Amino acid sequence: MKAIPVRIGHDLVIGGENPIAVQTMCNTHTADIEATLNQCRRMAAAGADVIRITVPGPKEVPAIRQIRQTLRSEGISLPIVADIHFSSETALAVAPFVDKVRINPGNFHPDHQKAKEQFARLIGVCKESGTAIRIGLNHGSLGRYITDLYGNTPLAMAKAAMEWVGLCVTEDFHQVVVSLKSSNTLVMVEAYRLLAGMMEESGHCFPLHVGVTEAGNGDSGRIKSCVGIWSLLSEGIGDTIRVSLTEDPVHEIPVGRYLADRLARTTGSSMMAVRLDGCTAHATYRAPSREKLILDVACDFGKRLLDKDLDFVSLEGTYLDADGHSINLEENGFADYLSDELMQACRRRFYKPEYIACPGCGRTMYDLESAFAKVKAATAHLQGMVIAVMGCIVNGPGEMADADWGYVGEGGGKVSIYKGKDPVLRHVPEAEAVDRLLELIAASEQA
Repeated sequence: MKAIPVRIGHDLVIGGENPIAVQTMCNTHTADIEATLNQCRRMAAAGADVIRITVPGPKEVPAIRQIRQTLRSEGISLPIVADIHFSSETALAVAPFVDKVRINPGNFHPDHQKAKEQFARLIGVCKESGTAIRIGLNHGSLGRYITDLYGNTPLAMAKAAMEWVGLCVTEDFHQVVVSLKSSNTLVMVEAYRLLAGMMEESGHCFPLHVGVTEAGNGDSGRIKSCVGIWSLLSEGIGDTIRVSLTEDPVHEIPVGRYLADRLARTTGSSMMAVRLDGCTAHATYRAPSREKLILDVACDFGKRLLDKDLDFVSLEGTYLDADGHSINLEENGFADYLSDELMQACRRRFYKPEYIACPGCGRTMYDLESAFAKVKAATAHLQGMVIAVMGCIVNGPGEMADADWGYVGEGGGKVSIYKGKDPVLRHVPEAEAVDRLLELIAASEQA
């Protein structure tokens, strides 16, 4: 899909023939201006093209305005994106002071017609100020209007996006980017494919921001992200990307840059040979590092596993460790581990729990990385169970679309525990929350 070029800020144009833009998002509290500035500086130095900052309410508007002004005064001209979730009034207030506003218009109001009216107001402000809009619809956070028609499905995601795109076209507003994210790689890829087809059919191809939301951390988060993002980039779908990791957001940038460089053919795979035996691929690698190997394997075979062109990947070969020593993939079962991680990321076989974990942002009111590590350690034996660890009560319940259990920070040292989308315990002290989660899971399995 060839998207129309869209300018974001003064210096960045995405879509058309332009390179893939790599994004990341601050996880500092926006009101803590110095901490957010320091993180933005680190992101810029690491090679980010776009930085997103949450704006939970009107009181954060002056803070993001000052952050952007300070960065500009320091010669850091990266586009600054305001992340809005529910408040159309906050979106209207912040739009003149940022380069792009990310919103889900369906969340502006329970009444769909009123949501459309509020979105039209935002379009008017953005047209006047030259601010772009990202229409960002995530799996699990669709409005009831669309789910009543199509269910909570990839088709619903694409249909919802097209309605908001249509309103932009009607208002003669074309500084638009669209995203349809999910933590489920199958849902995410199908939704984007449907949307790309609908856009081409309509004749209005706006740039697509592509990512696997709440991918988690470590090897799993990187593999899952590469499987989903590269499957689409390799088909010409996607103009800007974010790798969402529950880590320091600066860690997201090298993975995003790897994907962008791979598409630009400035980096290639370290795979030396591949042999097909029925529906199994036997691949040999000579990788310059462990991380490069992981990313290469995910990109080389993720799409084929998602699309069921392959049933399994068998790995052999070597990679170089940090000291330059050659490590055999079969040592300590690493080849089998990597195959297992790939199969799980493609949702072909689950060898451990599936985790949904948001990367955190200025709405997060507790130590998300630490909490996620504790939940993973305590639940590692629950093969195939889907467990979500979310940063806030605002975003969490909607975003953990297909989780069996949810662990959601409330702030003030308290946690809510969900079974599916239903809260079963609220205001649990953090020190007790993991044990209470395990007790509830055990009781549910015995019932």
